[in-house]
Amino acid sequence: MIIMVITVEELKGLEQDEVERLFNRGVEYLGFMDDAMKIVETVRSDGDDALFKFTKEFDRVDLDQIEVGEDEIESAMRDVDENLLRNLKLAHSNILEFHRRQRGRDLWMDEITEGITLGQKCVPIESVGVYVPSSYPSSALMTVTPAKVAGVDKILLTTPPRRDGSIDPSVIAAAKIAGADRIFKVGGAHAIGALATGTETIPRVSKIVGPGNVYVTAAKIYVRSMGYCEIDFPAGPSEIVIIADSSADARWVAADMKAQEEHDSMAISILLTTSRELAEEVSRMMNGSQSRIFLIDTLEEGIWFINRFAPEHLEIITENPFSVLEGVRNAGSIFLGGYSPVAAGDYATGTNHVLPTAGYSRIFSGLSLESFMKTMSVQMLTERGLERIKDAAVALARQENFDRHAESIIIRFEGDK
Repeated sequence: MIIMVITVEELKGLEQDEVERLFNRGVEYLGFMDDAMKIVETVRSDGDDALFKFTKEFDRVDLDQIEVGEDEIESAMRDVDENLLRNLKLAHSNILEFHRRQRGRDLWMDEITEGITLGQKCVPIESVGVYVPSSYPSSALMTVTPAKVAGVDKILLTTPPRRDGSIDPSVIAAAKIAGADRIFKVGGAHAIGALATGTETIPRVSKIVGPGNVYVTAAKIYVRSMGYCEIDFPAGPSEIVIIADSSADARWVAADMKAQEEHDSMAISILLTTSRELAEEVSRMMNGSQSRIFLIDTLEEGIWFINRFAPEHLEIITENPFSVLEGVRNAGSIFLGGYSPVAAGDYATGTNHVLPTAGYSRIFSGLSLESFMKTMSVQMLTERGLERIKDAAVALARQENFDRHAESIIIRFEGDK
């Protein structure tokens, strides 16, 4: 365990790339882009044949069919342990309620000035593909549920098959509980290629969401760059930052850091604390982990670091977590107080666990209802309303040499109507 004594001045002296190197953070997706591009383009040209080929090559499975049939769905629902099924439904109910509360008015219009009424119409995206890593039923709940709440017409789920060619029954159960329309036994970059460009079996979608490995992420970035479809955001190794003072329980802090490292060897966990005693206790409990503990002078220094680092998960375990929260601008999901571990949000609080990593929370939000919606501006003008802005619109149109734009306004006030 590394305990570092840092100051705001020292951190401010580091360039962003130095910060990333300091934490071995981020994945160089460009290193995987060529392979992902070739896979996507092969799927685009060869369709289902490419999916069978890549599934055999990468997953070592000879598939008979790509889509999960009704018999397999019914069998999975029978095979899932009753207690697990009950808990999947509990988690789903919380996720459903949280995302329902995000929904605003589908149409609003207000008169902003005399004769000019403006508004916005919100509609769901027509089709969405959700990618679920193998044996992650929670990700099925997190991706399908908000899409269903949004009113997406077609929700297609892809997930890698197991060695026997089947899908984990818990993923199937979660997908059906959440409302997926179709489920496919395809993983990796080839699944992204199928959703983005379409095959004989898998229809092309408008947007792809969900977590995946570096090849999945590289493929998502590629299909977006080519205009094949939209994506949610790039996602890399999981990460947590915990900011804590002397009121925090060292055992709980260490447990949360260890939980984050359970994802994979590239996961990042960081503790920022004003308490040397807490830092030393947590360090002893971490047993040589590669996580980092920073001893800071003030919580304000910690807030500065958080906003610079922009973590996927942020736990605030201080006497007054709301005062720290007030200063936070960059984080994927925030957990307040000692009884709010990240693991709770990963599964059952109802918030979404599909979140931006590697600093992307500076510019991206986590998955939400909004991820599955688009908006259209609406305007309605009376004669008086158009007259009020006529001169401004005509002047700007002529400034840009669009005389016909100007004429389309002027004509309404000349001659017979």
